[in-house]
Amino acid sequence: MDVKKVVAVDIGGTKIASALVTLPGDGEKPVVEHFAKIPTEAKRGGATVLANAIKMAERVIGLAGEDAGLAGIGVSSGGVIDPRTGDVTYANDMMPGWGGTRLGAELEAATGLPARVLNDVHAHALGEARWGAGAGRHSCLVVAVGTGIGGAFVERGQIMLGAHNEAGHIGHVSCSDAAGIPCQCGAVGHLETIACGPGIIERYLELGGAPEEDGAPVDGAVIDKRAAAGDEAARAAEARSGHAIGEVLGSLSNMLDPECIILSGSVAQCGAAWHDAMAAGWSEAVMPPVASTPILSGELGGDAPLIGAAENLVSSAYAW
Repeated sequence: MDVKKVVAVDIGGTKIASALVTLPGDGEKPVVEHFAKIPTEAKRGGATVLANAIKMAERVIGLAGEDAGLAGIGVSSGGVIDPRTGDVTYANDMMPGWGGTRLGAELEAATGLPARVLNDVHAHALGEARWGAGAGRHSCLVVAVGTGIGGAFVERGQIMLGAHNEAGHIGHVSCSDAAGIPCQCGAVGHLETIACGPGIIERYLELGGAPEEDGAPVDGAVIDKRAAAGDEAARAAEARSGHAIGEVLGSLSNMLDPECIILSGSVAQCGAAWHDAMAAGWSEAVMPPVASTPILSGELGGDAPLIGAAENLVSSAYAW
């Protein structure tokens, strides 16, 4: 593969990041340069988010210089994306007014460069599958567990897209630990409600955990530290999340039979209470033929969606 330089933009609910990503020839690793991020300002509406995204793309174009030979703009964005058009077809209340944005077309009009857009978790998965922990494997189930939970199934370098461009919403799979608990999507019993970072914090407080640390509200890192120190409420909150994740991963492995599973995100960095419970949930749900499927840690961290978005620009992630 020839070396390609791509302006990569990652649009999330809280921040927009951009960087220059160089995709090298075979045997080398992508290089991420000129990284920066700003607040998304999602509550100000879709027009503000779009303006911020354009600003972040133009920032990298300026830093790269006129002679950079940029291939275009690769975009990773929250919401349901139609990768054929680059349009945001749906976004939830976390990004009001983002749905309906003609993101790809607007970036092309503003910069004069070709743009290609895909969902942020799909971009994350593509980066890990092609350049990270899944490199060299035929199929990967990639799951990101943080403020929310998303995922994607990547087979031979292609992302499973689905009839509505929505495949991979792993956070909205039902699980036994969430039975009867309403989900913010309007359904009941979904994984994300209990297993994401905010779900762990909510459960910890429900169990009587101390709500502050040094005068500040507890966060996931504090709860994980307390779990490691033996705080029973912290251990129980993390265990519910881990068990639910393990159960869903086992069920999905039964259906998809990936060569590996890649876990990333802040919650996946939790300690023994979470991981022991995940292993238990996995063993309860998984069928013997796929029980040896390796569960790997993501290798690219926050660069994964930027690298995936760049990769999608030069080599489409989808089989139409």
